[in-house]
Amino acid sequence: MMRLPLFEFRAPRTLEEAARILDGEGANAMPIAGGTDLLPNMKRRQQVPRTLMSLRHIDSLGRAEFASSGTRLGACLTLADIATDPRFRNGLAALAQAAAQVATPQIRNMATLGGNLCLDTRCNYYDQNYEWRKSIGFCLKKDGDTCWVAPGSPKCMAVSSTDTAPTLMALGARVRLVSRSGERQVPLTDLYNNDGIHFIKRRPDELLAEVVVDSLHGWKSAYWKLRRRGSFDFPVLSVAAAVKISAQGVVEDARIVVGSAACLPLTAAEAGNFLRGHPLSQETIAEAAGLAARIAKPLDNTDFDMTWRKRVTAEFVTYALRELRGDDMRPERMLLSRHPSI
Repeated sequence: MMRLPLFEFRAPRTLEEAARILDGEGANAMPIAGGTDLLPNMKRRQQVPRTLMSLRHIDSLGRAEFASSGTRLGACLTLADIATDPRFRNGLAALAQAAAQVATPQIRNMATLGGNLCLDTRCNYYDQNYEWRKSIGFCLKKDGDTCWVAPGSPKCMAVSSTDTAPTLMALGARVRLVSRSGERQVPLTDLYNNDGIHFIKRRPDELLAEVVVDSLHGWKSAYWKLRRRGSFDFPVLSVAAAVKISAQGVVEDARIVVGSAACLPLTAAEAGNFLRGHPLSQETIAEAAGLAARIAKPLDNTDFDMTWRKRVTAEFVTYALRELRGDDMRPERMLLSRHPSI
């Protein structure tokens, strides 16, 4: 049985109190909401904070506000809240689809939006118990000096496995980061680094408090996920797509993001630019899917053969764009992800 290391537990009641704790403790403290990723990591001694700071008693972090001007989502909204709320449809459908496909119902009842956005990167050589990692001399991400995915690489190649980040990047979302010295809003596309260790630009004294999405009037979005077990695995490839289509059926704007193919979600800017001004015809979708697949360069850091994961990227982009065109994709969803369309 793997046991948690000793830690001090704090439970602030306000965002200001939480910011003071993080300011005082620095990197020795970590916020915890659902704990579905952090606690297993602590048991494996991948993360060993001296202080855990619960966010569950800060009411403002659990709120969702919907208005014509946009949407504000508290970081402690659970993934189950998002997956089952009918307000997450049309423009926000991709977020609901992503949340609904994370792990199991029990975990979705605990896991939070903020936690999933800050999800630690994963790797075959890192996500093992302490004894296993010790037997190979550890790895560059924790306690070692070699990245076993690419032994000659000076940086860690652990992969981003967050489901919600690609969808919110496709929706043009921003995050509100709060610290004792003030707060700032950062586009989600600017929050991540292409580095398995230093994968997020949130400082240790900052708290991810809220996700802000501007009006999505006229937009539609979709999320598709590849995993070995359709019921609850982490993604080994994900695609989020969002399009705004005119009354004449022409794409006015588009964003495509490929997840779980690098240390951060990758924006397929060339594919999005190509879609603008075109209808979602079979030929247009095929060209955009090919352009999006170019940016996916998976490595041997997760499940399935890396060359096959790259090859199917275009297929998953095609599924997402066909769904946004209005095709009935329920049979493909049930076959590939064991999950019906939302």
